[in-house]
Amino acid sequence: MLGTLTFALFLFSNILLAQVSSSIDSTSIKIGEQITYKILVETDTTNLVVFPEGQTFAPLEMIESYDIDTLKNKDKYNLIKKYGLTQFDSGTYTIPPQKIVIADKTFLTDSLKVEVNNILVDTTKQGLYDIKPIIEVKKKGGNWWKYVLISLLILAVIGTVLWWFIWRKKPLTEAEQIALLPPYDRAKLALQKLDESHYLEHEELKTYYSELTLIIRKYLDEKVYDHSLESTTDELISRLKLLKEGNQINLSNETIKNIESILKRADLVKFAKSAPDIALAELDRKTIDSEIDHVKEVLPEPTEEEKLLDETYRKELERKKQRKKVIITVAISVFLLMATIAGFSVKYGFDYVKDTLIGHDSKELLENEWVTSEYGFPPINISTPKVLKRFELPVSDEVKDKTEMTTFMYGTLLDAFSVMVNTTKFPNSGENKINLEAISEGSIKGMEAQGAQNITVLRDEFMTPNGAEGLKTHGKLTVVDPITKKQQKAEYVLLHFTAENVLQQIVITYPDNDDYADQIIERILNSIELKKEQS
Repeated sequence: MLGTLTFALFLFSNILLAQVSSSIDSTSIKIGEQITYKILVETDTTNLVVFPEGQTFAPLEMIESYDIDTLKNKDKYNLIKKYGLTQFDSGTYTIPPQKIVIADKTFLTDSLKVEVNNILVDTTKQGLYDIKPIIEVKKKGGNWWKYVLISLLILAVIGTVLWWFIWRKKPLTEAEQIALLPPYDRAKLALQKLDESHYLEHEELKTYYSELTLIIRKYLDEKVYDHSLESTTDELISRLKLLKEGNQINLSNETIKNIESILKRADLVKFAKSAPDIALAELDRKTIDSEIDHVKEVLPEPTEEEKLLDETYRKELERKKQRKKVIITVAISVFLLMATIAGFSVKYGFDYVKDTLIGHDSKELLENEWVTSEYGFPPINISTPKVLKRFELPVSDEVKDKTEMTTFMYGTLLDAFSVMVNTTKFPNSGENKINLEAISEGSIKGMEAQGAQNITVLRDEFMTPNGAEGLKTHGKLTVVDPITKKQQKAEYVLLHFTAENVLQQIVITYPDNDDYADQIIERILNSIELKKEQS
């Protein structure tokens, strides 16, 4: 018992050794003028002292925090901490008690009153001018044109590549140009190229005769007998004689004999390694040239039906080429599109790419230009995806007589997204009896009356970025359309603030399980600032 009493006396003596006081250099300032708030701490040299940090002086705003001045007086320290404070609205304000921690003990300073006065303007000496007309401000178009330009450039590059490699009419190669010639002209051109070769000069008779007989066989294959290339010499000659006897082609016996003689000599050169004279080889070349002319002369003129079949075949061939180009173009385009989507999906996520291409209501709200404005009086400063419009709530005459209410809204409970800002002033009875939890319960019942069901309720304290404290009610609900009976799951946030005889409410509803909507709500909540009513 004695030890406990001794410990208590020890703590009490330490507390007495620490003294805290606060003061301001002026109790009356003009709007925007700075005052110096000073905290003086006298304590033992071994104690740790923690001074307030951040915006703890609301409704005044801290604009500067000065370094701590330290004075040593024997075994004690005198610590002086100064802050620069200001306020941009006129009125009477109270600086709340500030918390100072000394050796694990907490001390509170006294609250101080400050009078913020308007700046008086002598209107008799001030030049007065007419009110300027409203100037229309052009809305920023955003960066959509950059995405359009990039898309057009990508499409232009893809189109250029497809045109150059697929659709462009390319210059024909020499082989393609030769393939387009008639069989007779191709045979004559082949003989001309054979003359330009150096087979005979290098006594390459086997190669020479192989090329020579191939020329006559190709011509006969296309114009006389379509198996000339794979037939033996005896088979080919027999077929030519049979065609002659059947009066299908009027070849002379001499022509058939010359062709047979040259083909058999070529067989001897290729298989029996015979080596005829160079002069004979040159003579055989001239003979083949002449016999090609003789064959051409005796060939019948193509009938109209044959010409039509050739034209039909040519057109069908052209259609096949076009169809092939279309298939290749579509395949490449689909591949590039899928590759682009896959690349963006890896970087940004598939859902984001899908929502960008298909469209998503919440995503459009999040990425569109937002509106920051003040609503009601005292004003509520808030940023929203859409501007809130004034709305008259249906209330009874009795309520109208007792309260002053202003409401601004976007959307309704049945919409995918809605925001409502409401300010209600009650008669100044001198007593502050506004119960935020009761107001919150009333708001929940109001949502149920509008068709909300299965409402879950969670309550937390809420503080705005400028230090205003209120009650946050949030949870999930199911909205039932009274006409279609369609159900939609959603989430809601109710914010309630009270000051003297004023109730300020913010109601937000948004889709459930929607990442974009969650970002919208976070951005809205971080933008809320409450301002004091001016005196």
